[in-house]
Formats: sequence, C-alpha cells, structure tokens
Amino acid sequence: MGIAASDLCQHVIRPTLFYLQRHSLAAEALLLGTAACQSALGTALDTQNGHGLYRIGDQCHLRLWDDHLARDPDLASRVRGLASQHAFLAAPHLELTVNLRYATAIAWLLFEASDSVLPEAGDLDGMARLWCAVFDPQGRPLDFMLAWQRHVIGLGEVA
Repeated sequence: MGIAASDLCQHVIRPTLFYLQRHSLAAEALLLGTAACQSALGTALDTQNGHGLYRIGDQCHLRLWDDHLARDPDLASRVRGLASQHAFLAAPHLELTVNLRYATAIAWLLFEASDSVLPEAGDLDGMARLWCAVFDPQGRPLDFMLAWQRHVIGLGEVA
C-alpha cells in the first residue's frame, strides 16, 4: 500500500516545492503523476529500475548533481539541506528511498534540468509527455494517464 495522494501532496510535494522556491499547481500535479506512475505512490520504493517514489537511478542522480546542481551552489546547498547529515555522505542514493522531501526535490530538478516547458496544471496529456521525456522515454503517455486515474483522481486541488 502506498501513500495517499492528498497526504503526499500536502505533506511532501507542496512544502518541498515551496522550500525550493519552485511552487506551482502544475509542478505539484506533475510530481504527483510521476510518483503515481513510477511507484504507485510508494507501493514499491526500491527496485532495479531506481530508488524511491520516483524510481530515480544512481546514474541519473549523479548526473543531476554533476551537470545541474554543481552550476548553482545556492540551489545545491538548499537540496543538500534536505538530506540526512551523515547518511547522505555514506549512501547518497539511499536518500532517494528513505527521504521523501529529498527525493521530491531531485525529481523536480530532473524536470527543471531538462529545460522543458511545464504544462498547465490541468494538461494531463502535456504532463504525460513530459514524464515520458524525462523519466521514461520508452513509456507511453497512456501509462501516466492510467496511473493518474488509478492513484490521484479525487484530489481536487490538482485534478
């Protein structure tokens, strides 16, 4: 059993986006849909395909730090502030599984680093295409739409 979509949005996604100074309803919806598609909102947190709610792979995680966050020390410091003080140094990828706010920040920054245009909050087709481009190039927009219907519908603020 995963996390309720409303709880994930209210207690993890929204505060993380505000903390990063990146909040929008569209960003909330995109991250919710991504978590729904990648892990059924946390039903499976650690697989061969990646870690945590968003199933982010080791290489993708490292590439984000090396190619994106290294160029913005202030943002890197904010993101690092979300990680566990000592555990991050010993096992940085484990943070993607055990630290929901850190994983959410990394997931958002993967979208941001792609230089893609964020669709409007109600544009699920646009979000589905963006999810495919950033998280699963072999995926189908239909996969995102079905995960949204299965796990997110009923969350009035972002639906």
